Amino acid sequence: MLEELKSEQIVKKVGGRFKLAALIQRRMLELLQGSRPLIENTEGKTMMEIVVQEILQDKITIDDSPAERKFKAETEPSRGEDLDRLSEKLRS
Repeated sequence: MLEELKSEQIVKKVGGRFKLAALIQRRMLELLQGSRPLIENTEGKTMMEIVVQEILQDKITIDDSPAERKFKAETEPSRGEDLDRLSEKLRS
């Protein structure tokens, strides 16, 4: 199982080591909170092994769509807006 994490196949499938780590962390949290595994035959497997197999079998992927990033950027205040609010509070 750990050998699969070292292979470039899983890293390329997700889009990089940092994305892989984030995906594993997010999915393990879901499993800890009670989500069901998306693969069959999980008996005797650790959560890490389950997550790795889910990734390799294309059961889970990281959502890196431009719409997600755009939505996040639109809903978060810009640094300029934060400074404007702070200036306004200081003037009051």
